[in-house]
Amino acid sequence: MVDRDRDDAGRARNSRPRDRLGRPLPPGSAGVARIPDDLDLPPQQTLTFAQQLLDDGLAFNAHEVLEAAWKNGPFAERMLWQALAQLAVGVTHIQRGNPTGARTLLTRAVTRLRTFQPDEDGVMPYGIDRTGLIAHAETLLAALDAETPIPAAELTPRLRG
Repeated sequence: MVDRDRDDAGRARNSRPRDRLGRPLPPGSAGVARIPDDLDLPPQQTLTFAQQLLDDGLAFNAHEVLEAAWKNGPFAERMLWQALAQLAVGVTHIQRGNPTGARTLLTRAVTRLRTFQPDEDGVMPYGIDRTGLIAHAETLLAALDAETPIPAAELTPRLRG
C-alpha cells in the first residue's frame, strides 16, 4: 500500500511543492506558496484574491481559491463558483500547453455561467461579470480551435465588471 500524506481528518493531501502552473515538484523543491486546504474567505475577498492570482499568472492557485468558495459557499451559488473555478483551471491548461483540457474546462465554465442567472434586476452576485467572462472564455475557445497562440496577457479574465 502506498503511504500518502493525510490531514488530521485522514483525508488524502498532497504536501509536495508545486510550480507556478500547479504541477507537483520533487519533494524538497522550492515551489510557489500553496493555498491552504481550509481556506474560507467571504465572497468579495475570494474574488479579490483570485483576481490577484490571475493577474500574477497563477491561474492554478486562483482555481484553488475559487474551488474553496464553491465547496464552502451557499448551495444556491455553487454552480457560479464552480464555473469560475473551471474557468481558472481552463486557463491553467492553456498555460500548461494542454488544449484538450482547456477546451473541456472552458466549455464547462461557459455552460455553467450561462445557466446561472442574474437576479430579477439583472444583477450578478458580488459584481461578477458573467457576460464578460463568457465572452472571454469564448475568445479563448476560438483561439484554441484556430490553433493560434494565446499571449499571456489574454490569460487574465476579469472576474468583476
